[in-house]
Amino acid sequence: MRILILGYGKMGKAIEEIAEERGHTIEHKININNTQALKFIDSSQIDVAIEFSQPDSAFENISYCLNNNIPVVSGTTGWLEKKPEVEALCTEKEGAFFYASNFSLGVNIFFKLNEMLAKMMEQQAGYKTQLVEVHHTEKLDSPSGTAITLAEGIIDNLSAKNKWVNESSDQEDVIPIISKREPNVPGTHIIKYTSDVDEIEITHTARSRTGFALGAVLVAEWILDKKGVLSMDDFMNL
Repeated sequence: MRILILGYGKMGKAIEEIAEERGHTIEHKININNTQALKFIDSSQIDVAIEFSQPDSAFENISYCLNNNIPVVSGTTGWLEKKPEVEALCTEKEGAFFYASNFSLGVNIFFKLNEMLAKMMEQQAGYKTQLVEVHHTEKLDSPSGTAITLAEGIIDNLSAKNKWVNESSDQEDVIPIISKREPNVPGTHIIKYTSDVDEIEITHTARSRTGFALGAVLVAEWILDKKGVLSMDDFMNL
């Protein structure tokens, strides 16, 4: 499999290592220092693109891939206000676009546990809900895309909650997301339900970027014969 890596930071380098270990070839690596090189790539020599760039680059990178018939797997967060445009372009070009806020297989199991717990809490009065996310200091967006996905999973399954905010809040219909940035933290997400008598908590803690990178490469292998707008639910059949 011939891969175009869009975004060559820590995640891009982890993806490169795992992809090569699995027998794939990295044809091109595009980062902030060589963005113009994208114009000169022969798209017929690319099987799939894996996009982990920056929020202000993601839309153009993904659009380039769809306009050039390159299946694209994206994990960049912080740009999702333009996601409907990308999905429309994918449909127009009959391409393949896969987005996930987190490619870790464990995190996606955690997403489902979060939804199940929210359903169970529907009949339980007296609990306050809070979401805490901790990431490395280089992470630009806040809250994390994973935290937003978790909050949306609660909102979809717990009728008392209507929105999330990225700060503390005592409003009953709000999910407060507390974002912390600390050195060398791949990512921790905590869901808390707290009452006067007890606390229920579920946590996912990443030990390294390897799980995220492996998931992205596995999805890139899977997407080659697919079309349309796809997600981790399609990939994992959850």
